[in-house]
Amino acid sequence: MSDVTLTDDVKEALKSSKRGFFAAGFFSLFINLLMLTAPLYMLQVYDRVVTSRSLETLLFLTLIMLFMFGVMGVLEWVRSRILVRVSNQLDQNLSQRVYAAMFEMGIRDPESRTAQPLSDFTSVRQFMTGNGVIAFFDAPWLPIYIGILFLFHPSFGWFAIAAAVILFCVAVFNERTTKDLLSEANGENIKAQNLATSNLRNAEVLHAMGMLPKIMGRWHQQHESFLEKQTAASDKAGIFTNLSKVLRLIFQSMILGLGAYYVVLNEMSAGMMIAGTILLGRALAPMDLLINSWSGFNNARIAYRRLEKLLTRIPANQRNMQLPTPEGRVTMENLLVVPPGSKTAAIRGVNIEVLPGEQVGIVGPSAAGKSTLARAMLGIWPVAGGAVRIDAAEVQHYNSDELGPHIGYLPQDIELFNGTVSENIARFSDIDPDKVVNAAKKAGVHEMVLKLPDAYDTSIGVDSGALSGGQRQRIGLARALYNSPKIIMLDEPNSNLDEQGEAALSNTMQILKQEGATVFVISHRTSILRYIDKLLVLREGQVQFFGPRDEVMQKLAAQKAGQQPQIANSNV
Repeated sequence: MSDVTLTDDVKEALKSSKRGFFAAGFFSLFINLLMLTAPLYMLQVYDRVVTSRSLETLLFLTLIMLFMFGVMGVLEWVRSRILVRVSNQLDQNLSQRVYAAMFEMGIRDPESRTAQPLSDFTSVRQFMTGNGVIAFFDAPWLPIYIGILFLFHPSFGWFAIAAAVILFCVAVFNERTTKDLLSEANGENIKAQNLATSNLRNAEVLHAMGMLPKIMGRWHQQHESFLEKQTAASDKAGIFTNLSKVLRLIFQSMILGLGAYYVVLNEMSAGMMIAGTILLGRALAPMDLLINSWSGFNNARIAYRRLEKLLTRIPANQRNMQLPTPEGRVTMENLLVVPPGSKTAAIRGVNIEVLPGEQVGIVGPSAAGKSTLARAMLGIWPVAGGAVRIDAAEVQHYNSDELGPHIGYLPQDIELFNGTVSENIARFSDIDPDKVVNAAKKAGVHEMVLKLPDAYDTSIGVDSGALSGGQRQRIGLARALYNSPKIIMLDEPNSNLDEQGEAALSNTMQILKQEGATVFVISHRTSILRYIDKLLVLREGQVQFFGPRDEVMQKLAAQKAGQQPQIANSNV
């Protein structure tokens, strides 16, 4: 693992996009200069055209004004396109990092499995192309506009400063009064969304057992909590937003009246009065925009902090040197495994060695640690002590994308993904038809697939009802056997199989034996155990027996007859 933190990740992403930000700032320079077109046009019309009554001057001034505004429109369009591309570049630089961290967090803490980090990243990225960021580009021009107002009359300049200070105070109060409420509302919304997602995964159970009203009631209670806090935050934000709008209109009207006062005293021209009003509106516009977009800014900031927490907790993986293709020897040395989210070890002191080509059955009562051991062997769950070695190298020293093609895994809960049968079997890599068919034949599922509506091109999904439980399990087995992996872990491979499926699985075991694959089989059914070489018996997370199948079976029979062999942590 590297010590890269979120700050480093974002700095690198922003560094690669700094040319885009500089370009947007450069265009903002000319856009804000061109914003002076309207007040200058008014100044010239009132002070020159009206007094001289020259229509030619009015025509040329109008043409120049139209040209300037046209150029400004083009520049704003270009700036928006630049910001969109900066946003896309950030997405390219960070989206995969966020996805990988989200995926890793789901493995480390199954209770926190959610796609919220991707939504958070989208919120941050979209904010960068919205009005809020443009307001940040325009805000530095406030002193320049105020300076021009000072040139018109010192009172105009001081009035603009006072107006800006008041609006700034409104923005500060808005931020302080809504920040915590918005943060809490976002948290409640995420909880409600996660609860709804979890309920959708069990939609069939909820429908069949009439549980939907009660479950929906729990979701609604969580959703109501979100609405209450969001309403409170929106109500307070609405006060400041409307106050900002009203104050801005008041200030623009007051400076017009102030200008009229100085016009009457002959200290200012009528053109300066009108131009000053327009300039004040332009000077205060970024602050008004910031206040109006404060909710979006808060949401983006909250999302950013959640990303910060995630990416700091899950540093970027450091690529290890590629190791040789594994031959299939698996060794466990004083293995200690604590499942994610638990404080109690589920596997303790396991010491076994499995040679290439051996087939090992893993049995034991419920909660003995069988599936936990499987996940630790495959590197899914980290070990708390000891080591799992594949060909003498610890499993975490392999890059997962390089080790994965040499591993076959059939989990107890079969998960197929949205795509075709062939894509699922090929693990969504480049499809090799020969390898796909070969894996399907080894799993005894080739004939079944050919009977599907579109054979190997039949679309299936996570919750597709087109396949029975047994069919999904057999396709999952074919996926595990794709590309002839060296190490295969089968967790309850016959739990959903009928007699035909059992016969096909027995044939699969014989084929794997001939190919010399190292196979681990977790099963409560003894029918599959007749094909294995060794038997591992777990009880309460410890090795009770491990050795040749017949010897272990004899010891189990002796134990059942009343003898109590001691728990051993070594081969018997």
